[in-house]
Amino acid sequence: MKWSDYDAVLFDLDGVITPTAEVHMRAWDQMFNAFLQQRGGQQPYTDDDYFEHVDGKPRYEGVRDFLASRDIELPEGGPDDDPDAETVGGLGNRKNVVFEQILERDGVEAYPGSVRLVERLEAAGTPMAIVSSSRNAPAVLRAAGMIEHFGIIVDGNVAADRQLAGKPAPDTFLFAAQQLETEAARAVVVEDAVSGVAAGRAGRFGLVIGVDRGVGAQRLTDNGADVVVDDLDELL
Repeated sequence: MKWSDYDAVLFDLDGVITPTAEVHMRAWDQMFNAFLQQRGGQQPYTDDDYFEHVDGKPRYEGVRDFLASRDIELPEGGPDDDPDAETVGGLGNRKNVVFEQILERDGVEAYPGSVRLVERLEAAGTPMAIVSSSRNAPAVLRAAGMIEHFGIIVDGNVAADRQLAGKPAPDTFLFAAQQLETEAARAVVVEDAVSGVAAGRAGRFGLVIGVDRGVGAQRLTDNGADVVVDDLDELL
């Protein structure tokens, strides 16, 4: 991998820098299965549901897409809804409560291979950004001791404030590239989610790297990854 061919690297967070994708998966599992049990007549929520409908998407969009897959209709509500509300906003906030509880209890450590790559790029003076659908990105980076490496963080809060479409639209990645004063064709996207690599391809980025943390190398390739690795230390 010749990193000097590119001007900037845009990293997703959960599943790329930190194993918080696993925390998100657990939180979605707990929230959705408790919700489905209350309704009755529904099959349990599974990891396949996560990868198909939720992974990499903004929180409320993930709720909306999963509910649609089960033909469940709820009021939209909004981001200020109480977590107990039976709305799209309420379910999204309910999931976030569970996520924060797990993160506070168990903590998080960055992937060693990701730390090594970030430190290598930083030493080379390569501009980097985090581009995450999560609204918890700064808290996760602080918990993992990685926030000082990233001057630009485009998370779910920034996307909402700037009215940027979430992944698989390329808008958040394009905004991050703009903040780093580079063009998409000169930047690398690093993603573990199908929606994320699709966003990289849609934005015509110079290179889209898929990190296979469980979704499958072929699916990442089919949706836009130019290169797929199991861990970022393969790119050192």
